[in-house]
Amino acid sequence: MAQIKSYRDLNVYQTAMECAVLIHELTKTFPPEEKYSLVDQIRRSSRSVCANLAEAWRKRRYPKMFVSTLNIAEGEAEETRVWLEFCQRFKYLSPHQVNELDDKYDKILAQLVRMASNPQQWTIKK
Repeated sequence: MAQIKSYRDLNVYQTAMECAVLIHELTKTFPPEEKYSLVDQIRRSSRSVCANLAEAWRKRRYPKMFVSTLNIAEGEAEETRVWLEFCQRFKYLSPHQVNELDDKYDKILAQLVRMASNPQQWTIKK
């Protein structure tokens, strides 16, 4: 296993970034009336997963803050899944597109839960 020097080295960050970029591309085709509602919401929540992972990484000296920020990332990932369901129900995305992203968010959430459940593995020892 390669040494992790940055949050950018984390598989969970890489997957979350991949999903956020894909969501950005997919939502370019949505109807104009969704620009400031569904498009804005799903783009923000998907990007927030990445941003909160980066923030959590910088808080590794403080285990409780590290876990708290990971929990925020977890909430943002789950919120993204809700917006994806709306995308499918409104027929803006196919079931296949949504299922692929939903599977990736399942993995993201599992990784976030594992990290938060074992913060000593990630935090900086004093």
